[in-house]
Amino acid sequence: MAGSEGWPDEEAEGEQRRSGAEDTATPTARRGTAWVILGVVAAALVICCCSAVIGLAVSWSAGLFGNR
Repeated sequence: MAGSEGWPDEEAEGEQRRSGAEDTATPTARRGTAWVILGVVAAALVICCCSAVIGLAVSWSAGLFGNR
């Protein structure tokens, strides 16, 4: 009887180990994906802001902001 009582505990331990390994792998992958998304958003903001500054500079040099 003592041997049969040990089996469920061993199975539960194995399941905890397996689920723990999966849990540690998933957040790492999510963190990597989050950094990629943040990088893409930052790059898009830089490109957008730079193009806006270039557009304003071209408009100013063409005299579009002068008095009529």
